[in-house]
Amino acid sequence: NQIEDLYKEIKERIKAGDRILITTLTKKMAEDLTDYLSSLELKVRYMHSEIETFERVEIIKELRTGKCDVLVGINLLREGLDIPEVSLIAIMDADKIGFLRSATSLIQTIGRAARNVNGKVIMYADKTTDAMAEAITETQRRRAIQQAYNTEHGITPTTIKKSVQDILVRVQEEKRKAEEVNVQVMRDSFNIVEPKERKKLIKALEKEMLEHAKNLEFEEAAVLRDEIERLKEIG
Repeated sequence: NQIEDLYKEIKERIKAGDRILITTLTKKMAEDLTDYLSSLELKVRYMHSEIETFERVEIIKELRTGKCDVLVGINLLREGLDIPEVSLIAIMDADKIGFLRSATSLIQTIGRAARNVNGKVIMYADKTTDAMAEAITETQRRRAIQQAYNTEHGITPTTIKKSVQDILVRVQEEKRKAEEVNVQVMRDSFNIVEPKERKKLIKALEKEMLEHAKNLEFEEAAVLRDEIERLKEIG
């Protein structure tokens, strides 16, 4: 049973202190899988296109800090998630035909696990498609090239380290101050007294906030979030 195997793999990764990404093809499967894993007392979140930007920032933060161990989504590649704590990526319905299961998409998704030295990708399927075979072959080719390079230069692969503490504490004040200056510059470019201008500014700030969230720049995203809330309160 695929779900039973997935649960076993998740437990092993959690025990090692790692995180897990699960990508599905449908909203229903994502919701059902999230509910099922939650019923097994796993710390799991579900990210989908209807989630507000603010909540996306919080979900990414929870995943990095360990408040959440498993993130389920339909197209997590589009979310720009590149988190070194993730050591397992599970691709459900890997043998289905479509853009999200094309060789290119599979190769890109597999690459998300490359930042962790224990990175592993499991493609759950009933059969091996041409796209899956191509993705596996290309990944093995790239891996062989990397291993040869490492051997030649005496490199021992290690997981990319990004201290959550460093991100959230050590430089947070400097980042916040820099972003506050940036927000003021943007604010001065719009006449916020005019509703249309205010809407344009909010849209621009939301776009920039999402970029910061994707880059795990939580302090900058928080400054923009606060400014957006202030602007919305104006009416």
